[in-house]
Amino acid sequence: QLQLVESGGGLVQPGGSLRISCVASGATSNYYFIGWFRQGPGKEREGLGCISTRDGSIYPVDSVKGRFTISRDNAKNTVYLQMNSLQREDTAVYYCAAKAGDFNSWAFITSGIGANYWGQGTQVTVSS
Repeated sequence: QLQLVESGGGLVQPGGSLRISCVASGATSNYYFIGWFRQGPGKEREGLGCISTRDGSIYPVDSVKGRFTISRDNAKNTVYLQMNSLQREDTAVYYCAAKAGDFNSWAFITSGIGANYWGQGTQVTVSS
């Protein structure tokens, strides 16, 4: 079993930046694809990118490419999502999820389909 806990969400002004974290515990000796997702009010879940804990390969998503960056710190069992130039439409609950196995999938990257574990989410609100 793998447990995921997101943190670092909060209120940020438009144009601001925020870094949120996803800390894994439990079966961390295994390799996973860790993805970031968000779901805004009345919207479907949206993938924001993914990283492999095995080799650090990053799978970006075009919709946030250039503004959002995924990174990892394996020593801390933590994956980060750095968000820059935040806009009101970025307001959402942000989740991380893990997919076990040797192969990634576009369905997981874009919508979390096939995830084995989910965090509880952290709220990000962009408002002046």
